[in-house]
Amino acid sequence: MTQHLQAPLWQLLQSASQVAQAVQNGRSMTAALEAVPKDLRPGVQALSFQSMRWWGRAVALRKCLARKAPPAQADALLCTALALSWQDELAPYPVHTLVNQAVEAARRHKDMRAQAPFINACLRRFLREREALLLQTHADLTAQWNHPVWWVKRLQSDHPEQWQEILKAAQSAAPMTLRVNTQHHSVAVYLRALDAHGIEARAVGEAGVQLSKAVPVQSLPGFFEGHVSVQDAAAQLAAPLLLKGLLKGLQKANQSLRLLDACAAPGGKTGHLLECEPQATVFALDVDPVRCERIQQNLDRLKVHAQILAADAASITDWWDGQSFDGILLDAPCTASGIGRRHPDVRWLRRESDVAQLAAIQAKLLKALWPLVKPGGRLLYCTCSVFKAEGETQIQTFVQHNTDALILPSPGHLTPSSATSEASLRDNGIGEHDGFYYALLEKHSI
Repeated sequence: MTQHLQAPLWQLLQSASQVAQAVQNGRSMTAALEAVPKDLRPGVQALSFQSMRWWGRAVALRKCLARKAPPAQADALLCTALALSWQDELAPYPVHTLVNQAVEAARRHKDMRAQAPFINACLRRFLREREALLLQTHADLTAQWNHPVWWVKRLQSDHPEQWQEILKAAQSAAPMTLRVNTQHHSVAVYLRALDAHGIEARAVGEAGVQLSKAVPVQSLPGFFEGHVSVQDAAAQLAAPLLLKGLLKGLQKANQSLRLLDACAAPGGKTGHLLECEPQATVFALDVDPVRCERIQQNLDRLKVHAQILAADAASITDWWDGQSFDGILLDAPCTASGIGRRHPDVRWLRRESDVAQLAAIQAKLLKALWPLVKPGGRLLYCTCSVFKAEGETQIQTFVQHNTDALILPSPGHLTPSSATSEASLRDNGIGEHDGFYYALLEKHSI
């Protein structure tokens, strides 16, 4: 992990522990990091991502060191230090340095000063007894896999052959993957442009490029001109999946497509639809007006146009003009259980009851939007989830109740893959990717 020395380590640890406390209180890490001063943010983000990945082990260790949890702020700092230092080869700094600086962070914080001796005692004991403490926590399922027990058990049930691989993939950093706008360049041409800028990359999928090392977007040639977008390799499958069959049918009739991106923010898939089919009429919906602004910003950068509406896709009387669609992309709200590498806080924010609640929202959206699909048209249902309740089970239930819905060949569940995982070899050359589910439905006349 890159070390960020623009501020003293104790100061970065203070802020990282505040981010961790915010997550424990139900706030997303993304939102918590936005509150961190910009000069501290890169270092705090790096520490926060790593601490969230190993939070299960850290909490188990703290329970061994202190049966009664200290006040919330001190507990967050102590667990952050344990998450970062529990294993030498993973530590972003020498472990003794992390321990010393964590104690210093407590001493320099007015609300934690009284807890500094306690934090010092716990961390010094951890240094002395680390191997024994780790052995003591290993039987704890949350410590072993760094996910809630309910999450681990659901994966064991849903993916009995792959559950360990899924959990291991969540512990690695996600690669930076780009989608080349082939209206501007071929992938081969863009790879040469990257090489000229000293950026190492390889082609993945149909229009993807995966970087060997993440870089700021301003370093990417042509980014602000819309030549390329940042998008995970699995997410890049959506637009081509929906469009391929539709385009064949409409080319014969010399018609343009009418498409709906039903839950469109932040607009990555909307932009991809328009890159693939610039002549299409695309409607992009999101329930949040602020997120709709983000869609507009992304489309402006790509220099493409969609009709953006702030509306709940399930409340069709609020936004639908009565004309049916050739294709609908429903990237439904979900647990985000497939994107743990990019958002390691999600596992600690979700509750088991969220799965059923989100599955009910997905079912409501499917029921509302299916009547809007033309006969012969298609709906692509997708989620960034690996839970079958939000994927395979959801769609099987839907087609049982909608006899005019035919499941076309689709990827189904794509389990997240890392550079060394078997999933990278299985999933059709798209490289490392997040977990996703895809089902392509075609409407037939009954």
